Amino acid sequence: MDIATQKFFRYLELEKRYSPHTLTNYRIDLEQTAAFLTHLNDGYDVAWERVTLRDIRAFLMHLQEKNLSRRTIARKVATLKSFFRFLEINGMVEQSIAASIKMPKFEKYLPEFLSIDEVENIIREVRGNDFKAVRDRAILELFYGCGLRLSELIQLKLEDLILREKSLRIMGKGQKERIVPVGRRAMQALIAYLDRRPAMALPGVRQVFVLESGKAMYSMAVQRLVKKYIQAVVKNTRAHPHILRHSYATHLLNKGANIRVVKDLLGHENLSTTQVYTHLSIEHLKNVYQKTHQRVMSKKS
Repeated sequence: MDIATQKFFRYLELEKRYSPHTLTNYRIDLEQTAAFLTHLNDGYDVAWERVTLRDIRAFLMHLQEKNLSRRTIARKVATLKSFFRFLEINGMVEQSIAASIKMPKFEKYLPEFLSIDEVENIIREVRGNDFKAVRDRAILELFYGCGLRLSELIQLKLEDLILREKSLRIMGKGQKERIVPVGRRAMQALIAYLDRRPAMALPGVRQVFVLESGKAMYSMAVQRLVKKYIQAVVKNTRAHPHILRHSYATHLLNKGANIRVVKDLLGHENLSTTQVYTHLSIEHLKNVYQKTHQRVMSKKS
């Protein structure tokens, strides 16, 4: 990693206090950009200060040709804008191209969510009462019952559990702390897991969720187990932990929860981010209306 990139990541880690998950994404984005620019330059490394807007546009065209989603490309653009802005502010480039790098336009995205019955059936897929089953049940219950992000569940430590108040202390994006209440079923599943954890966790491991080896769980392991349970119940859907977070938010709004409360529970910085779930709720209401309203259902005479 070159000096400019090293300084950028120290800034993201120490000043911006980005999570390890976010830092990994930034690192992947910059490594992919550097690899493409090297290929473009006949195998020779290209110094960041010599990178032009034309180079970046060629990289974005390359990403589109690989059929990456527009949201993935947009994330990489955001990384590059942030990186080149940092280089300019710190005098590492004479003139930054950050302002000229444009975010690709992409159609409005409505996140997928599961019905309450589907969530219930997914959790029922966890069978047995051994350590793995008890742990997996607690993970699913917390994803749905607390609306956690994958990175938040992975980073959750024993000292973040406020069991007396039935709450969790969550460190979200940008290291912003929030307190999230834990419902009755999620709390029961969590306590059942915590009773088993001491016999399994290695000494010094503070993360709440551990592997059968006793080491702290990592993202891919959690993604795999969630995918297994979701795909056992729901086909043709994106079987990722985030779908449980989407379901949590959508079900709260469908039950009449205040959108600002939901915003705080999810740890969103802007209300506009939470408002996407109101569109899901409206679509839900339209579907119910069309299926049940007498006048809509009646045949034309």
